[in-house]
Amino acid sequence: MDHTAKLWDLSSQRCRQTFRGHVDSVNSVVFRPFSNVVCTASGDKTISLWDVRSGLCVQTFYGHLNAANSAVFNLRGDTVASCDADGIVKVWDVRQVAERQTLSGGQHPLNQLAFDRSGSIVAAACDDGTVKVFDLEGGEDKMGTHAADLRGHEDAVQSVMFEPGGKYLVSGASDSTFRVWSLGA
Repeated sequence: MDHTAKLWDLSSQRCRQTFRGHVDSVNSVVFRPFSNVVCTASGDKTISLWDVRSGLCVQTFYGHLNAANSAVFNLRGDTVASCDADGIVKVWDVRQVAERQTLSGGQHPLNQLAFDRSGSIVAAACDDGTVKVFDLEGGEDKMGTHAADLRGHEDAVQSVMFEPGGKYLVSGASDSTFRVWSLGA
């Protein structure tokens, strides 16, 4: 089985680069802001950073104990958050190549993540029908807290995204609905 990610040239409709190295499914691919780096989350429990010019893996983060389902950069590109099938969110410092935080979203798989504009809030789409919201700077120890569960879907939430203005969060679920959540003024 081929466990790769591919970079496509849309004008020529040809593959420009193939990223090889994962030993299980590639579940998520995202560009690092303002760079030539992509990040992959894999069923092999790793998060990898790839140089799109050379096709080489430049960094791999280890620490998930189950399949990594999604990875996302904050707007500055210095932090990656990833989630897995055990309901765990890990926050990685790209510059120091180190795990910064581990947060639990419960026992259900987390399917996708989104950072808000500030980079201090992460939303996670969860199989239990909720959107988990984490405050990465909250809590007494400033190590992050599970801030809220947004309830309203009747089946697994598959996707989440903050709107560019930062006032709303959108979620889509297996119940054939999407919801728009107001985050205040």
